[in-house]
Amino acid sequence: MTVTPLAAVPSARVAPAFRGRLGRDARSGHYAVPRRYRLHLSTACPDGLRIAVTHSLLDLAEACPVTWLPAVPDDPDGGHTALRPLYEASAHRYTGPALAPVLADDWSGRIVSTHAPDIMRDLARGFGGDGPSLYPDDTEAIEWLCVSNIDEAAQHAGRAGADEEERAAALDTLLAALGALERRLAGRTWLAGDRLTAADVELWATLVSLDTVHRHHLDAAAVHRLVDHPALWAYARRLTAHPAFGAHLDLDGIARRHHAHCRGLEAAGSAVQILDWAAHAAAGTDRI
Repeated sequence: MTVTPLAAVPSARVAPAFRGRLGRDARSGHYAVPRRYRLHLSTACPDGLRIAVTHSLLDLAEACPVTWLPAVPDDPDGGHTALRPLYEASAHRYTGPALAPVLADDWSGRIVSTHAPDIMRDLARGFGGDGPSLYPDDTEAIEWLCVSNIDEAAQHAGRAGADEEERAAALDTLLAALGALERRLAGRTWLAGDRLTAADVELWATLVSLDTVHRHHLDAAAVHRLVDHPALWAYARRLTAHPAFGAHLDLDGIARRHHAHCRGLEAAGSAVQILDWAAHAAAGTDRI
């Protein structure tokens, strides 16, 4: 297996700095008033992509405007300089990176939350209105499966510093998770019940990352084993053709962000694309 070094810039996930919540009434402090709040998102970031899709599904363009950020953060510490004033207004002498995503309160000029799962739930709960009900009871288990068993396992399976046994174990975990989802999706359209939910948003963004980011650090044989889940990838194609999903897919931005932040090694699997994401997104746009 040939390997080519990518940029050696840390890409470790950072714990959220702010976890305020939107409430249902004025007593909560952060009451869900239309046009009071603003999202700051980069769709090249998996969490930003998840929130952007949720925002579109709930049709919140008027109720909660979005400021779109560049794919690659421009601050040397990995943050966005445009977000620095919000962070400094929200925490005295804040010295950490000004990371996206951010849900900000335009009335106070302060950050409400930087925690993507909370933001998605609060948008649905506070502003959902007549939009789809995105959070049935079993979404949390599926979200956990996506993050822990797919995303983290994929990272470990392609980690340059890991030994062969550790990478093999991570690949087994990844394939087991994909197999469970393959069986769940056989003969059904959605992951949870009979309608689109947040679990579908979570899994779709995870599959995007698996193909556009993590695949580049796996060998070709491993990628071919990932491909061998026809129901799962047909599901990914179908969601990509949905305007609320495909319209936010910034493949060039994802690639630039990956190369700017990745510390791993490029492997033979980089040449084995699983889906033609751009073509499926364009097919959905053509139907609008």
